[in-house]
This record gives sequence, structure tokens and C-alpha cells, in this order.
Amino acid sequence: MAKRKKRRTKKKLIKLNLWLWVSSIVVIAIVATFWSHTLIFDRQQSPASGQVDQQKVAWINQLAPYAREMQEKYGVIASISISQAILESDWHTSTLSTQYNNLYGIKADKNQKSVVLPTQEFENGQWVTIQGRFAAYNSWQESMKAHAELLYHGTSWNSAQYQHVLKAKDYQTAAVALTKDGYATDPTYAKKLIAIIEEWHLSRFDIPQK
Repeated sequence: MAKRKKRRTKKKLIKLNLWLWVSSIVVIAIVATFWSHTLIFDRQQSPASGQVDQQKVAWINQLAPYAREMQEKYGVIASISISQAILESDWHTSTLSTQYNNLYGIKADKNQKSVVLPTQEFENGQWVTIQGRFAAYNSWQESMKAHAELLYHGTSWNSAQYQHVLKAKDYQTAAVALTKDGYATDPTYAKKLIAIIEEWHLSRFDIPQK
């Protein structure tokens, strides 16, 4: 009788081990599938051509949460805030951005901390270089907030200047409105913003409009 019990016990152990082995394979397969989809998703978030620039991705991810916060508070679409920061600061490489935390090329008001730097403006069908007085900020968050407040409150001479940007329900409309409302003199400004948003899939950070 004792021998039979041992044989039954061995059979049960073999079945148990087989079940654990099969279960492990299934779990590994599920994890591998999920991981492969995650990698594909990550690749889809990056530009289609060339190797992903991890520094750019890291910078976008740094700006995104605060851009969403600004959208909730002021109504400026997050992808617009991020794409403008990218375009205006040339991916956070400009002197104005790296040394003075001004990501958006915002001009200084009277009695505001500022710096004078050369900049290009599109006038009478051509690009000209002028000296501009720009705001200097203590942090990039301060710069992003100033940008959102500028669009929300407008300029000192026109409080409703950027009303079309704020009323926009999507980034395409908002980008066009920025040129229409006079944020930039570059006639291709909207196309550049839209291209950046679509290349880097920035609309995934946007809070859906009601």
C-alpha cells in the first residue's frame, strides 16, 4: 500500500510540475507580447525617419505634464504649448532658452527682467534681423506659465488678441489662429507647429475639448 501511495504522489507531482511549466510559458508569452506592443508604441511616438533622439524625447516628457496643467488652467492646448517651445527655442538650444529660460521668444514688458538679443522678423516679404528685448525667467515653468497667461489675457493693447487660439478645439485650428492673431510674423508658422506636433505625436498630451 505504501508503494502505491508513492506512485500516486509522484504522478500528482509530475502533473503539478507540468501545469506550472505550461502556465509559465503562457505568462512569458503574454508578457513578451505586451512588451513588443509597448516597444512598437514607443517607436510610433518618435519620428518615422532616423534614430530616436532620446534627449528630445526626454525634454518633451519633461514639458508635457506642466503643459497639460496650463491647458486645464488657461485653455491653451498642450501640444501647442510644447510645439511652440520646441520651435521657438530650437529644441532648447537657443541662448534665450538655455541662459534665460525663455522658451517662447516672449518680449519683455517695462520694468521686467530682460535681455537684448538679435532675432529675425518677417517684414515686407523678407527676413530681417533686429535687436529684441526679451523677458528673462527664473525657470522654464515660469516661462511656460507666462506664455499661457499671455494667450489667456492678451496683450496690454488688446486683451482679446488671442481669442481664436483659446476658442480652438484642436491643435490645427489653434496653430492657424496663432498666425491670424499675430503671435508670429512667419507666414509658415502654423505649418511648422503642425508638422512638429504630428511628427512627435504631441496631440497624445492634449486634454479632450468639450
